[in-house]
Amino acid sequence: ESHSYWDKQKKQSRAKRKLIGRVDKTTGKIVPTDGRGKKRKDKSADKDMSFDSARRCFFGATYLLDAIGKKLGIRDDLKSCFPDTYKQILSIVYYLILEENSSLFRFEKWSLLHKHPYKDNIPSQRISELFSSIDESSKQRFFRLFGRHKKDNEFWAYDTTSISSYSKHLRQIQYGYNKEHDYLAQLNLAVVFGSSSNLPFYYRKLAGNIPDVKIINSLLSDLNMLGFSKVKLVMDRGFYSKDNINALYREHLKFLLSADMSLNFIKTHLEPIYDTFRSFEYYNTQYELYAHTVSTIWDYEYKRPYKGDLIEDKRRIYIHYYFNIDKAAEQEKAFDRRLIELKDELLGNRQIKEHKRLYEKYFDVKTTPKRGMDVKIKEDAVRKAKRYFGFFALISNEKMDAERAIEIYRNRDVIEKAFGNLKERLNMRRLLVSSEKSLDGKLFVAFIALIYLSYIKKRMQDEGLFKNYTIGTLLDKLDAIECFEQKGHKIRIGEILQKQKSIYTALGVEPPDSL
Repeated sequence: ESHSYWDKQKKQSRAKRKLIGRVDKTTGKIVPTDGRGKKRKDKSADKDMSFDSARRCFFGATYLLDAIGKKLGIRDDLKSCFPDTYKQILSIVYYLILEENSSLFRFEKWSLLHKHPYKDNIPSQRISELFSSIDESSKQRFFRLFGRHKKDNEFWAYDTTSISSYSKHLRQIQYGYNKEHDYLAQLNLAVVFGSSSNLPFYYRKLAGNIPDVKIINSLLSDLNMLGFSKVKLVMDRGFYSKDNINALYREHLKFLLSADMSLNFIKTHLEPIYDTFRSFEYYNTQYELYAHTVSTIWDYEYKRPYKGDLIEDKRRIYIHYYFNIDKAAEQEKAFDRRLIELKDELLGNRQIKEHKRLYEKYFDVKTTPKRGMDVKIKEDAVRKAKRYFGFFALISNEKMDAERAIEIYRNRDVIEKAFGNLKERLNMRRLLVSSEKSLDGKLFVAFIALIYLSYIKKRMQDEGLFKNYTIGTLLDKLDAIECFEQKGHKIRIGEILQKQKSIYTALGVEPPDSL
C-alpha cells in the first residue's frame, strides 16, 4: 500500500508505504508476509490458543525403556514385524514391567499418568484383539531379526518352565508334573537364553505333559529354520538321552549337558581316577570343588529315515567330573537318617507299601519264632550307594577344562531367574486367557517384556545396584521424573536428581536433559 503526501519542509512529494505481502503466481492472490518471505502469524489465533493439548505425566521410567529398546534394537525389529501395532505392543510391555502383578484392565489408569509409545488408552477389548492379531509368521520374523544381536560364540541356555491354567478351552493345557513335582493342568514354555548376554532370544509353547527329553529335535528344527546354525547349547540333566546326544552331533552343534551319576557311561569313566580324585592338584579354590576332565569316545548312531540303514561312528566327548565334599557329607547324613527310618518301620511292623523296594535293597529281614524279626543292613548295597555321593558330571563335545565348563553351566541360572521374572513380575503364574490366539499373543508380549527385564537385571548385577535397589524400587525411583507436553512446543523434562542420573548411567543410558 502506498499513500502520497506533500512534505512542506523538504518541499517535495513523499509516500508512505506499507508491506502487505506478495502476489502468489499461481492464484494471483496476496499472501501476507513479514518482509522476509515468511508468512505472518495470525495474532488472533494466539489469543484464542487452547491449552487442552497440554499434559503433565510421568516420564523417567518409560524414557529408560525407550532407550533400552533403541539400544537393543527391539523397537526397530518390532516395527519391521508389526508396523501397524508395534507402538501398542510396546506400551503394554512397558505397563507389564512398571506395574508389577497388575491386571491389564488397569492399563487405562496407568496410560493417563505416563508417557508411553502409543500415547493413548487401549481398552481391555482392544488388548484382546491385539493379542489375537499377533500371528506366527511375524513372531518368527522377530526371532530371526533379534537373534542377530546375540554375542559370538556364547552358549545358549535352554530350559522349560510350567505355567498353570484352569482353562478348559486351550488344547495344550495338559496335566503334568512341574519343577516342584506337583501334578497340575499346565502349559510348558521352553526358552533359549544367551548365557553371557543374559538375553532371551527364542521361546515356544508346549503341551503340559511333554517331558524335557522329548523336545530337543523340535528345538533343533526351529533353530535351523531361524538361521541359527552355529549354536552352542547348555542344558540340565532333564534333556539327557542317547537320542538327544546323537541329534546334537548330527546337527554339528556344540553342547554342554548335565548327566546323572547313575548312568553306566558316566560311572565307567570315573572308576580309573576315583581313588586319586580328591588330590589337592584337582582342587579348585574358586568353586571349592575337586574337578577333573576325561576325554573319551561317544558311540554315535543315526538311522537314516529315507534309506533305513544305520550309520555308526566314533565322536570325541569330554566328561567333566566334580566332587563337593560338603555336599557329600550332607547326602550321607540324609541317607543314614533315611535308613534308620526304614529300619524302624520294619522293626515296628509299620511297613509302607511304597518303601518295599528300599527294604529289599538295603536290608536282610529274617523272622524266627523265638527271636522274632531280625533286621540286618546290607553293607555292600549301602557302600555302593554312598560311593558317588558329592559327585556330579557335565559332558561336552567342545574341548574345555573342567573350570570353564562349570563356569558356563552355572551361568545358566540366568534362565531360572528369568522364569521367576516371567511368573511373578509379569503376572504369568496363571494364564488368564480363553482362546489360543490370545494365549499366543500374550506370551509373545510377555517375552518382549522379559528381554527388557533381563537387560536391566544384567546391568544391575554388573554395576552392583542390587546392594541398594530391587528392580522394582529402581524403576520406581526413575518413574517419579515428570515431563510437560504441549502441542507445538518441545517436551520439557522436570528436575532430575544426581542419584537418578547415576542410575541411568549405570544402566548404559544417557540421562534426559532436565530444566
